[in-house]
Amino acid sequence: MDQERAERLRLEAGVQRLGIVLPPEAAARLLGLLNELERWNRAYNLTAVREREAMLVLHLLDSLSVLSALQGTQVLDIGTGAGFPGLPLAIADPGRHYTLLDSNGKKIRFVQHALRRLAVDNASAVHARVEDYRPAQGFDTVIGRAFAPAGRFLAGCSHLLAPGGQILMMKGRDPLGELTEVPDDWHAQVTALEVPELDQARHLVRLTRRAPAPGLNTGNLKT
Repeated sequence: MDQERAERLRLEAGVQRLGIVLPPEAAARLLGLLNELERWNRAYNLTAVREREAMLVLHLLDSLSVLSALQGTQVLDIGTGAGFPGLPLAIADPGRHYTLLDSNGKKIRFVQHALRRLAVDNASAVHARVEDYRPAQGFDTVIGRAFAPAGRFLAGCSHLLAPGGQILMMKGRDPLGELTEVPDDWHAQVTALEVPELDQARHLVRLTRRAPAPGLNTGNLKT
């Protein structure tokens, strides 16, 4: 069995374990994303992960492990870096639109290149700081992978949520200690993730605004 076919089988097995059914050509695009990342990494040092086998797990399967937690049709990936988790999610999930945001111009140029090269038409890249980004409409899901501690994450991006939206933070070890920074008017839920072939801890934090108590003057709530 040649290396390319073996890698595709590894990817398909991992995706199956995650309970995901990929659209046609998605597996080829996901592996094509690794090809482009490898090529650009030689010149631009986009990510610290350089071994091909590790990239498949830490970039592709790790990103896809949160797919079932997304809600709505508009998703914002903040601090996307070289496009993770947003690029793999957009490839696997053409029914949503993904906006990939980062302040690093070099990394956003790679994301733009990958979108064109892989013909991903349900995603766009934005070069901006999250604090300065002011789109016309909010997002149903705002997600970030190892972007910032919970308090800073929430303070930086809560203005980007649509009504009823959620914030998802992808974390490594159990982030319970960080959640003391979350204001009382937000509800936090932590879920352990199982990423195929990965023996490291992974957790997902979901933040949603609490409904105001009956009769409470919402103008006094913290925002």
